[in-house]
Amino acid sequence: MTTTTEKLRVALREMQSQLEHEAREARAKFRYSIAGGRVIFEEEARRRGRELRVKWSVFLRRARPWEIVTAPVIYGLIVPFVFLDLVVTIYQAICFPVYGLPKVERRKFIAVDRHKLTYLNVMQKLNCVYCGYCNGVLAYVREVAGRTEYYWCPVKHARHMPDRHTHYANFLDYGDGESWDEKFIEMKDRARACEGCDGCSH
Repeated sequence: MTTTTEKLRVALREMQSQLEHEAREARAKFRYSIAGGRVIFEEEARRRGRELRVKWSVFLRRARPWEIVTAPVIYGLIVPFVFLDLVVTIYQAICFPVYGLPKVERRKFIAVDRHKLTYLNVMQKLNCVYCGYCNGVLAYVREVAGRTEYYWCPVKHARHMPDRHTHYANFLDYGDGESWDEKFIEMKDRARACEGCDGCSH
């Protein structure tokens, strides 16, 4: 019998396949390719991008005063983000081998490539590099935390939790004490078997 969780897994795989298809179409439409992890635009696309670029001085004039005033607050967060990136990387380097868990590949989650877009000015490129790094760090940390949670405490919460990590759907039901002791070791084994499965469904 197909459970709701299994149906959702199938739907998720189909959605990922559709997203990959749309990404291929976008690469063809906007005339770029990806080789060795690098984005390569065709010369015509680069030229057209330069024509569409808004000067940074115009960009600043368009900004609201409070956007400029709060910029140091936003960029000040780079310190805790770099620290978080560092300590989580150290944590998984030390602990994951002990637990037998596959390490999360950091480069799969942190993408800094928007600065390649020739239609962005200097300020926009800086903003995009910053946002790409910080959001990538959060995605990377979330996956490390998700695998850790799967290993140590694979139990769902009592209330609905929106947008949890991909491993959460496989957790044991809240309040199911009979299954907990019986399946806890099994869950650890399944976590260890999650080799290279970013976004896995087990």
